[in-house]
Amino acid sequence: MSKPKAVILLSGGLDSTTTLAIAKSRDFACYALSFDYGQKQKSELNSARKIAQHFGVIEHQILDISMVNFGNSALTNDTVKIEKYSQNKKIPATYVPARNTIFLSFALTWAEVLDCQQIFIGVNAIDYSGYPDCRPAYINAFETMANLATKRCFEGQKLSIIAPLIELNKMQIIQKGLSLGVDYSLTTTCYQADKEGKACGVCDACEYRRLGFKQAGIADPTQYQ
Repeated sequence: MSKPKAVILLSGGLDSTTTLAIAKSRDFACYALSFDYGQKQKSELNSARKIAQHFGVIEHQILDISMVNFGNSALTNDTVKIEKYSQNKKIPATYVPARNTIFLSFALTWAEVLDCQQIFIGVNAIDYSGYPDCRPAYINAFETMANLATKRCFEGQKLSIIAPLIELNKMQIIQKGLSLGVDYSLTTTCYQADKEGKACGVCDACEYRRLGFKQAGIADPTQYQ
């Protein structure tokens, strides 16, 4: 019998790469989906291409869905500054309005076309920057919506949104990835990496990543500016 199919949202970062490795380890035929949504740093897309090739996905699509004209995110707007790491609980300037909803909606479209019943997403509710669309309640709500809104689900083919990292901290995510052979030197996690993929070392994403490697007792392969 052929392998079951899965669509994996792949940003090129640490979490989504680990998620792809988990999907592969569960013997899914993997289809990777990335987005050029107008993010200021494009090096993560270069990483996504390398990672998709490394894992031998069936197909890798990079969709151009520019979100520059919407919202006021530091990731898409040159006039909004990316903040240094902070432990305050406010939603940071790097929040992109409705981004995961948009990404999952495209993944849902592709899943229907592929006759696929699983979508993997690397959101995390523990070591994250306060984004409301990274919470378990959000993932559960989107899955409920998807099972009301699509032809395959109407015909009885239930779709699952799988978030295997959602209750893991960054150390545990790294340990899981290493156990599956992930090469984290291929990944780009920084919100303001340069064209070569070198990380800034001061944003939230860099801090969580660096702390995760430290807690795991693993040398950080990240190249910093």
